[in-house]
Amino acid sequence: MPLTCQQLLDNYPTQWQAATVHPFLAQCQQGTIQPSQFNTWLVQDYHFVLEFTRLAASLVITAPVNHLDLLLGGISVIKDELNWFQTKATERQLNLTQSLQPTCKTYCQFMAGLAQQPYPVKATGFWAIELAYNQGWQSHSPMPAAYAEFADRWGNAEFTSYVKLLEQQADSALKDINDTIAADAEKAFLTVTRLEKDFWQMAYEGGADGAPGV
Repeated sequence: MPLTCQQLLDNYPTQWQAATVHPFLAQCQQGTIQPSQFNTWLVQDYHFVLEFTRLAASLVITAPVNHLDLLLGGISVIKDELNWFQTKATERQLNLTQSLQPTCKTYCQFMAGLAQQPYPVKATGFWAIELAYNQGWQSHSPMPAAYAEFADRWGNAEFTSYVKLLEQQADSALKDINDTIAADAEKAFLTVTRLEKDFWQMAYEGGADGAPGV
């Protein structure tokens, strides 16, 4: 039986929960998250999205023709997302040129390496990253007004549908692969779960990149 995305979720429920359920998100929902914590997340996530854009571009290079339409549509959304991050940073008087914190740097290095993997591996990792954001923000919705825009961005029904299509494409890519590629895809999934958990924790600890804001 070929490896599937659902199989990965079924095999590693504890790791997936840790990737999508965290006090950072819970306190956003409660409206008790501190500005320094949220601002740490926002600045570091901007850096994350920059590298994620390069990962998305790498999928386009190696994807089957029938996968291109969805991937190209996703890249156009990422362009809007980068501009949106810049607007949010301006509103909060944040400096987006701040350096990457170690956790963010590790995640970006992982994505740079993932971009060099065979298409089935990076399609699986790409799907897992998008699903983690979708389920993380969606499962902690609704949020109070200050954070509703963020929850809606990744928790809305349209994004959920997009992620489901990414899952279908990843499943298609995972058919007829050898054991080595299957193991690498599984490893990529597990690495995403670990790094997502670590990223939330980095923001929750509200490191040095927390800046004045609201």
